[in-house]
Amino acid sequence: MSRTVTVGLDGSPESRTAAEWAAREARLCGLPLRLVHVGEPVPVPMERNETVVPPAEGWDRIARDTAEGLRLRHPGVDIVTEQRDGEPGETLVAAAEDAELLVLGSRGLSGVGGFLVGSVGQSVVARAGRPVVLVRAGEQAADEHETDPVGIPSTATRYRPVVLGLDIHGPDDAVLAFAFEEAARRGTVLRAVHAWTMPPYYAYGPAVDPAFQEELSAQLTAALRPWRQKYPSVEVVEVSAEGSASARLVDASRHASLVVVGRRTRRAPLGPHLGPVSHAVLHHATAPVAVVPHD
Repeated sequence: MSRTVTVGLDGSPESRTAAEWAAREARLCGLPLRLVHVGEPVPVPMERNETVVPPAEGWDRIARDTAEGLRLRHPGVDIVTEQRDGEPGETLVAAAEDAELLVLGSRGLSGVGGFLVGSVGQSVVARAGRPVVLVRAGEQAADEHETDPVGIPSTATRYRPVVLGLDIHGPDDAVLAFAFEEAARRGTVLRAVHAWTMPPYYAYGPAVDPAFQEELSAQLTAALRPWRQKYPSVEVVEVSAEGSASARLVDASRHASLVVVGRRTRRAPLGPHLGPVSHAVLHHATAPVAVVPHD
């Protein structure tokens, strides 16, 4: 199967918002959009005269209406629908394998910015072999763009930066390539963020050792140098700052069109899981978050 932008659709407001984001991404990528609905297996009737009506008719209506609306709002995007049966987490992980990326919706937390990522979403993000993007319910296209001269959100303005959380001690090509490509498609800035804390042996020295800070900044520059050369049109802003990586990324998400973080694919003793930074960013970022698996 050719690569697609795939989105999990169940008819909920959050999944519809995810489908809208996925349609915009499909247009940017020049790829088809695939709407996937996962149906739980229909139970076997307990008694001979009991009838269990499968929900296929309801799904057909949701898929048809959603696809028709997306075609009207995103002309030129090839849209297909697909019904799969099985356990939602397992089935969505399988659906991601032949996709360029998988998009999922997530409920916004009432009163504060961020996501409410359910167990299925967390399981898929932790196990999928392809990038997974989480989109908050209520996310609008204009939210990805700078405000106009009078402060009104508008899709006519430039995209906000793509924010990349970068580990300079183990930068991975898959994560860097994804972030640079997303910035290039949007014609926007890539803001590469590396957060650090002073080592314990500096406890009795100055609050921030300038030499130590300069060394980390130089490592960040070195990690980005080959990617700047590969994507000369992408403006890169380097941010090397003391503090919590998750807090820095969550703060940067307020002015971002997309936040990109990595996830190691090595299995832990209790199975796949998200690292603490990815977990915190997923739950508290105010922009869509892409989690990119890497070795």
